[in-house]
Amino acid sequence: MGFTEEHDQWLSHHLKRRKGERLDALKRGHSYGNRLFVECVWWPLVGHFHGLHPEYEVKDWRGRSYYIDLLWKVGSSRIAFEIMDYGSHGTERSKYRMDLNRGLFLQSQDYMMLYISLDEMKENPSFILSTLRNLLFPYFSAAATNGSMEKPYTRIERDLMRLAIRNHRVLRPGDAARELELHYTTIIKYSRMLVDKGKFRPVARGTSPRVTYYEYIGTIQSPDLV
Repeated sequence: MGFTEEHDQWLSHHLKRRKGERLDALKRGHSYGNRLFVECVWWPLVGHFHGLHPEYEVKDWRGRSYYIDLLWKVGSSRIAFEIMDYGSHGTERSKYRMDLNRGLFLQSQDYMMLYISLDEMKENPSFILSTLRNLLFPYFSAAATNGSMEKPYTRIERDLMRLAIRNHRVLRPGDAARELELHYTTIIKYSRMLVDKGKFRPVARGTSPRVTYYEYIGTIQSPDLV
């Protein structure tokens, strides 16, 4: 099937699954800018709608509902696309500030936030396409192999690698245990496994043999993280 048929089926599927405000948000929100993105960027880039959710509901730091334009779930990763129209985001100071605060908060909750200029998408879609292709390549690789082979890293190992990346490649076992709500010895166990797999390097302080933290030495765009 072509874009129009696939898009209509995808949208119909999400409309049927929603009620109340979530349904109203989808009817209101999936309009010109979002439709242009999925037609001119997403479809040429990916060729399907698996894992893509329109007007995806999240909670902000106040516990209030907010709807992300499009969210792609791939593996354990959540990648958010926000289509930015200058008329609605650039001229209202309070709304602009709130949008930035939401983006910052969601990034702290392990969302990858990608902001797409509507004007750029209309005038220079090739730039958006090439940039997203480079940025999302590891996720495409992970999605293509998902279910076809056993993952080389466990969920805990992937969580530890992503946590290290968020902390400038440094993972301190005590901090990781608190953030991931795991026992300290569990963090040590999986960190040592990542050392054996060539993803972590143990770092000691001074001449002491005691490891004080682990350094992530892999690439930050590895499909192993997904």
